[in-house]
Amino acid sequence: MVGKFFRKPTNQEGERVPPGQHLTKGFPVLTYGATPEISTDEWEFRVWGLAKPATFTWSDFLALPQHEFTADFHCVTRWSKLDVKWTGIKVTDFIKLIEVDAKADHVMEHCYGGYTTNISMKDFVREENFFAFQVFGEPLPAEHGGPLRLVVPHLYAWKSAKWINGLEFLEREELGFWERNGYHRRGEPWAEERYSY
Repeated sequence: MVGKFFRKPTNQEGERVPPGQHLTKGFPVLTYGATPEISTDEWEFRVWGLAKPATFTWSDFLALPQHEFTADFHCVTRWSKLDVKWTGIKVTDFIKLIEVDAKADHVMEHCYGGYTTNISMKDFVREENFFAFQVFGEPLPAEHGGPLRLVVPHLYAWKSAKWINGLEFLEREELGFWERNGYHRRGEPWAEERYSY
């Protein structure tokens, strides 16, 4: 793993890198299936389930307060990238726009291309989580999840769904694509919650 594309963290970086991870020298792209190509003109975002149904356009999203975020990014395949610079919208700002039933305990993230991943409300509605539309000052490319992806820095990156286009609010946990195929239900890097056993 260490060599041309990856390196071991320095002593100063070590406390920021979860167990079993190496630092990438680039920004690898890992995708199951074809990469969806969606223009911002046709893009839309839906909310349903234990929430009042609503649909948002690209301009609706961009009308929300925009922030710059710097966050470390940890992939379950054992690489990490420190200090990724994003631009996006806080989950906590978006959640104020929608009416969610108090019984909602989990969220299913839905994406163009059919990908899904589950997350608890506790893990989802956090101040440091955001919807990203730029990375390193440039529009988020399709291979990295553009035009919009969720970023959940405290969990492995498969919970930061690429090409996100909807949230289904649920009373109880349901498993998404990778969770049904052997990945951990939560995916906390410091506990190495990679796979279900």
